[in-house]
Amino acid sequence: MTSIILIGCSGRMGRMIADIVSSDPDVSIVAGVDVRADGTAGFPVYESLDAVKESADAVVDFSNAAAVAAVIRRCTETGAALVECTTGLSDEVLAQLDEASSKIAVLRSANMSLGINLIQKILRENSAKLADAGFDIEIVEKHHRTKLDAPSGTALALADSVNEGLSVRKDYVFDRSGRRMVRPDSEIGISAVRGGTIVGDHDVIFAGSDEVLTISHTAYSRSVFAKGAVEAAKFIKGKSAGKYSMSDVVG
Repeated sequence: MTSIILIGCSGRMGRMIADIVSSDPDVSIVAGVDVRADGTAGFPVYESLDAVKESADAVVDFSNAAAVAAVIRRCTETGAALVECTTGLSDEVLAQLDEASSKIAVLRSANMSLGINLIQKILRENSAKLADAGFDIEIVEKHHRTKLDAPSGTALALADSVNEGLSVRKDYVFDRSGRRMVRPDSEIGISAVRGGTIVGDHDVIFAGSDEVLTISHTAYSRSVFAKGAVEAAKFIKGKSAGKYSMSDVVG
């Protein structure tokens, strides 16, 4: 069984992870960390990671960017593997994650969805075949109206996966409103839609002569990210020090 310490356990994603774990016999949450503890978690909850008495195979962090440095420090001290799910990390914190990976196993991905990461694998392995055949590549992402950044980190990660499979890297274009010209072969267009309560919708479009291939992923609930985090924790248990991603989880 994989034991987890869950950072941000009282937040929306933390509660989803706890719910998933409750029905999974192969994983358990031995402790949580959150300043908003309400006594309903079903496991000990502490206000800080330093106060946690329990040990675990992995620490799963769904907190906030400001707290990640302390999480990294604690994991390197205890030797626990780290599944880092927090977004919006600074270059400084990313460097700290890289440094920590020389001492412990660190898993981080732009998107914790198993489906998205499988699509990334498909793109890396097949994009060159379509690009060499003259297909243009466009990415369209859709999210809820309250999402602050655009394009999404997942859209950029998908574009990166396309480029990783190509012999010649393509440029990213986010706005064509100021130009009047034929679309060059050297670009990937990335468009963002914001509206309503869309959880997350990504289309990678390969547009060729007389045919279009679209690889799509729709998240109907944020629970897909929670499920991915649980699978990541099970995967990273017992792994040697190093950098891992959800691509390693999907194989």
